[in-house]
Amino acid sequence: MKIAEIFHSLQGEGRLTGTPSVFVRTSGCNLRCAWCDSPYTSWHPEGEIMAVEQIVAGVRSHECGHVVITGGEPMIAPEIGELTGRLKASGLHITIETAGTVFADVTCDLASVSPKLSNSTPDARTHATAARMHESRRINLDVVQRFVDEFDHQLKFVIANAADVQECERLLERLRGIRPENVHLMPEGVDAAVLTERSAWLAKVCLDRGFRFCPRLHIMLFGNTRGT
Repeated sequence: MKIAEIFHSLQGEGRLTGTPSVFVRTSGCNLRCAWCDSPYTSWHPEGEIMAVEQIVAGVRSHECGHVVITGGEPMIAPEIGELTGRLKASGLHITIETAGTVFADVTCDLASVSPKLSNSTPDARTHATAARMHESRRINLDVVQRFVDEFDHQLKFVIANAADVQECERLLERLRGIRPENVHLMPEGVDAAVLTERSAWLAKVCLDRGFRFCPRLHIMLFGNTRGT
């Protein structure tokens, strides 16, 4: 399995924001988000091939009860089922970060599913092939629904403007069993000033609709840097 990094930090997004966790970042992705904050796992995948035993040892080297499997797209990583099973057998709480386009047989305490809205599609003028590929794959409602049905879950949406909120709501209407408290709206951006500006109006949207506001704590604390 190709691993970009294993590191110890605070969870920056979602229901467990602020929780000390070990992050396992797989390398390789089936999407090409325009605003991807880890292009070294998607646009230009890099990392080290590691056996499941090595990854588990790397996680266990930190005295921490939470592990986050992220990427890239962890659901396309070989042996992801074996890895999550081994980590759970070690007594860890497992969160999996996924775009919800691919399903795999995994062990998971919290499925953190982030369906990609149209704001994620690359500019077709400069990235024509990537834009076509991304647009054809970015939403798979059957897979998202399966995560909702089978796991404790949160749905995270990256929001840059009011049109994105409307698009998000249209998508939610096509899913079954969605509780507003499981929907997290997150301002798009990797700069603290941009996040602060967008947070002000997005917080009101969440208040009005009963959604959760999702900060990007790691950006506010550490900036857009690897290993955080």
